[in-house]
Amino acid sequence: MSEPVFYYDFTSPYAYFSAHRVEQVLPGRVRWQPILFGALLHEIGKVPWSWRAGPARDAEMERCRARAGDLGLPLRWPRDWPRGTYSIAAPRAALAAAEHGRLREFSLAAFRQGLGLGRDLSDVEVVLDAAEEAGLDRAAIGRRLGEQEIKDRLRAATDDAVRRGITGIPTIAVGERLFWGDDRLEEAAAALAGV
Repeated sequence: MSEPVFYYDFTSPYAYFSAHRVEQVLPGRVRWQPILFGALLHEIGKVPWSWRAGPARDAEMERCRARAGDLGLPLRWPRDWPRGTYSIAAPRAALAAAEHGRLREFSLAAFRQGLGLGRDLSDVEVVLDAAEEAGLDRAAIGRRLGEQEIKDRLRAATDDAVRRGITGIPTIAVGERLFWGDDRLEEAAAALAGV
């Protein structure tokens, strides 16, 4: 069986949690695949829980706070989260980081800057702070953000996620099977192990 794929974007608290667990829970190598979740939502016509104001959203945010506490992770909601903080720059920078073998390191740094510290990843300077934190050259990553090849790769990854039937993040793909949600990592690991 091919390696499992971890699909994520940087606005999702559950993807933030999974990013800190995925390599411990799933045996063997995991391929990290950033996508543009806002574009995926637009393509499939889905409105996520985080966009719906009211008691249900408030309760879900409280569950996220509790989950972050259980994992020992800081959680600070960026101002105008989530709609105002959707970032094109962060997943583009992640693809540029992958060219230097630093995709995981950049992704964890970007999650820390965004949901960990409450900074706005739609601000390119915050994204470049994450790149620097991950040991990358800030100026080099900044130059890559506007390059068509990076834009095309992100679009292709997002289109692939839509074709595969991904409707939310985080999602782990194990072969043709999709496991959506941080709470399904263990189920994905069992599928990978053939249990």
